[in-house]
Amino acid sequence: MRTGDVLLLVVIGLSVTGLLIDGATGGAIGVFLRSNLSEMGAVAGTGLGWIGWGLSPLILVPLIAAVWGRFMGSPEWLASGLRRSALGIDGVSTAVADMVRWAALALVLITAVIVIQRYIFGTSSTKLQESVIYFHSLLFLLTSAAALLTGGHVRVDILYSKLSEKGRAWTDLAGIYLALIPMSWLILETSRSYVGGSWRILERSRETDGLPLVFLLKTAIPVFAVMMILQGLSMAARAALTLSNREAPPTGANAGDHEL
Repeated sequence: MRTGDVLLLVVIGLSVTGLLIDGATGGAIGVFLRSNLSEMGAVAGTGLGWIGWGLSPLILVPLIAAVWGRFMGSPEWLASGLRRSALGIDGVSTAVADMVRWAALALVLITAVIVIQRYIFGTSSTKLQESVIYFHSLLFLLTSAAALLTGGHVRVDILYSKLSEKGRAWTDLAGIYLALIPMSWLILETSRSYVGGSWRILERSRETDGLPLVFLLKTAIPVFAVMMILQGLSMAARAALTLSNREAPPTGANAGDHEL
């Protein structure tokens, strides 16, 4: 069983347990969450924001290591740290993608049910229809980092494949630090008020019978941005190892694709 499958079972188990306890206590958990979830989310968001700012200088470590290793050679402790960091980030991206991959199956099944309901029984369910948007969004946002790891994103390749291994490493570094990280950081910063406002009111569907979890769906946007930054750093660490004449950890692009 994959790590992502275990994570999914844990999430399902915790959700079912919470619903059972809520039912047994006459809705006490629901009342508590409605009263305190917004404040808890604000505290957690502020704390994570400060942690992010505190760790942000580490973004430059792979770039510094690349320049250092290219001209002066990389010490073993630095190479080992870069290698372990890359593998750790890859593990998180892959585990999340493995968990979310089940959304593809859910999309097919739910869409089939919606079609049968509408065209055979003449009925419809707003919750089911909105769940299609949820699953599609989560599938796209939370598997993007793993797709970057395995080379699944569209690449317009004119010169890259013709470059040497170190030339590709320099190109990867340029793309990561001039495009990927700045764009992901911009998404992260511009989504703060958007997601924060949703949490303040615990935003739910505009339809009275829709899903009351819009604030959780919007939270996937900053999670996506953070995961892309981390996966970019993993790629930068590999490039730094290559430029230092050190062995870089394999990826799906050069070691057999990891099938989600």
